[in-house]
Amino acid sequence: MARLSQVFAPKDREFFDLFEEAAGNTVRASDLLDQMLRSWPDKPELAREILICEQDGDRITHDIIKRLNNTFVTPIDREDILGLASALDDIVDFTEEVADYLGLYKIEAPMEQAQRLAHVLLQACRQLAEAMPRLRDFRDLSHYTVEINRLENDGDRIVREAIASLFDNGIDPMVVIRWKDIFERLEDAIDATEHAANVLEAIVIKNA
Repeated sequence: MARLSQVFAPKDREFFDLFEEAAGNTVRASDLLDQMLRSWPDKPELAREILICEQDGDRITHDIIKRLNNTFVTPIDREDILGLASALDDIVDFTEEVADYLGLYKIEAPMEQAQRLAHVLLQACRQLAEAMPRLRDFRDLSHYTVEINRLENDGDRIVREAIASLFDNGIDPMVVIRWKDIFERLEDAIDATEHAANVLEAIVIKNA
């Protein structure tokens, strides 16, 4: 028997449009960060574009909450809508923090591990964006969640190597502190993609 929320769900299913917009925004933000770290310090203006993505993410989250408050019957459970919206917003927030730190800390040149982490983040966001349309009819997501989990594991390994290298090469302690912050924010962003994928998969399993 169909769930009541599926029977009476709004025909336009605008929540799913907003989720797909939010997932696309994570790809744009992470792509800009990937470009920024590959070209740093030549294109500091990319930080402004990433900030715009962060503001767009806040606007999308606000739109989701506003629609939630004005919708009597939702296509999926309310707590799941809020959980997924928050998880997607976190990805862009952490991505923007990395870009901000590069300028605030006056980083002169990117470390190779940071470039690799930014690319892992971009790949994970692309997987999430490709998976998101499957939420509309609650199709299996295992291909995407497995790949995002693999990427998150790669990110963890790169972060461990990166932080170890900071202490191996006699780097100035202030530089160590700055780069440790950047690596940790990159790790947070990648972890947030896995969290969003887990929330997405749980919603699909619940409603399939």
